[in-house]
Amino acid sequence: MITGIALRDGLISAANNIQNYKNAVNALNVFPVPDGDTGTNMSMTMQAAKKAMETVTDGTDAGTVASLAASAMLRGARGNSGVILSLIFRGFSDGLTGCESANGAIIAAALQQGCNKAYQSISNPTEGTILTVIRAAAEAARNNCTVDIDASDTFEAAYQGAAQALLKTPEMLSVLKKAKVVDAGGQGLCYILLGMLSVFRSGEIIPCKEEEPSAEESPSLVTGEVMSEEDIRFAYCNEFIVKKKEGLTKTADELKAYLQTIGDCVVVVEDDEIIKVHVHSNEPGSVLTAGQEYGEFLTVKVENMKQQHRNAHWGAAEQAEKSRANLPAKPEKTFGFVAVAAGEGFRDLFTQLGADAMVSGGQTMNPSTEELLDAILRVPAEIVYVLPNNKNIILAAKQAATLAQGRRTVILESRSVPQGIAAFLAFSPDEDEKTNTEAMEEAMSRIRTVSVTFAARDSFAGGLNIKKGQCMGMEDGKITVVADDPNDAAFRTVKRVAKRSTSVITVYYGDSVTSEKAAALTDAISARYSSAEVVSVNGGQPVYHYLISVE
Repeated sequence: MITGIALRDGLISAANNIQNYKNAVNALNVFPVPDGDTGTNMSMTMQAAKKAMETVTDGTDAGTVASLAASAMLRGARGNSGVILSLIFRGFSDGLTGCESANGAIIAAALQQGCNKAYQSISNPTEGTILTVIRAAAEAARNNCTVDIDASDTFEAAYQGAAQALLKTPEMLSVLKKAKVVDAGGQGLCYILLGMLSVFRSGEIIPCKEEEPSAEESPSLVTGEVMSEEDIRFAYCNEFIVKKKEGLTKTADELKAYLQTIGDCVVVVEDDEIIKVHVHSNEPGSVLTAGQEYGEFLTVKVENMKQQHRNAHWGAAEQAEKSRANLPAKPEKTFGFVAVAAGEGFRDLFTQLGADAMVSGGQTMNPSTEELLDAILRVPAEIVYVLPNNKNIILAAKQAATLAQGRRTVILESRSVPQGIAAFLAFSPDEDEKTNTEAMEEAMSRIRTVSVTFAARDSFAGGLNIKKGQCMGMEDGKITVVADDPNDAAFRTVKRVAKRSTSVITVYYGDSVTSEKAAALTDAISARYSSAEVVSVNGGQPVYHYLISVE
């Protein structure tokens, strides 16, 4: 039998294991764009469950443990992979409802319910993904479950079934076969199941390999020493993890020395692959710029401590619960908006258009279900429109909508920021919900999005040989152009998308592009398409040199 305590330890072990291998899962992204964050999203979702396990004490039954984990994962889910993972555990929890402990038959049935929940959440399920892997796990558990078999043996059969299915995913999806990788979400699920199995089979919790700062290195962070707002000399708490770039010559000590000149409470910990940083500073931009010189960001968090000084132990969830006590906000109007975007320019633009709440997020920065829910509940409107502006945030937004009791929430499935802006411009406060929804969806359908980013690794995609560091032009997410210069990539991709009937082309340039370089691109496009209105806007977005709206 699997007890509640065994399940608790299994979930902790699973969270540790996916944390240990999140970078390996990220690396399985079939496209070379720098937003392969499946492992990070799954890890952060499991970390929510791990934190919930802190409240579990001896004697807690398995059903209660599963329910606590599922609820935490639902609110902490990030990205499509995180949402699907949370749904698997929601179904698994349903299967353990009322169970003090679980035998093999109960485990098999719970895994099947998890599988069903995940499949039901996807309108067009694709085989060769995490869905295939959980289905194989459930089938293997069911086929190996007998009255005299241990529950741990049933779970081991599930893991073996998942692992075997994972190896077959390249045969189910040609894009995986061409990239010579297995499915990232399926691989992440296998790491999670293996983490749980370690406890069920031998009682061993897989340790988290990432080194954490000690109390001596960061006393205020660890002990939760309470400070008043007047005590806060440096307003921003910056935390990030950088994956070291190849050929790195700078040392972590150099980074630490620099950060000590612009802040305090500096903690810099490294291993062979990553550098983890914590620093208080009044210059968050300088902190992140310095970190980016060492490699690719895996996680980034910047918090204003003067606004959150009462939460000195960094218990963000606890503080969120306190602030949510006054939610949902009392409706003061009919319509309201929540928009997701990264980049100061985009946030300012959506605010000027009338967004009531902004959620920071986008590529590589998928907000959690709870963050989206919190934003929805803060909007003082009867009907709240949500613009995810990224395909990998849509599922989390839908999950948030199901939790937003007392709020009529409409998810507009905007897959890019330009689509979200077009939807906003089509909105009329004088029309009803149905008319507005149809108008905004129609406006989004007219937008083609050109995006330009850099290749995170050597790859072959869309029939193109791509070298690490090259610029890639994408048409609605499909790689079609490779170039050495972002302006060249952008111009050539726009040429593929724009037509004689194109009336407006808006160039949103990112934080890696100067205004002069953006102006040069805008002039080139204007010369080519003299009948179209071509404008340039500083979006300030990370990761993408350009996001271009073609209407």
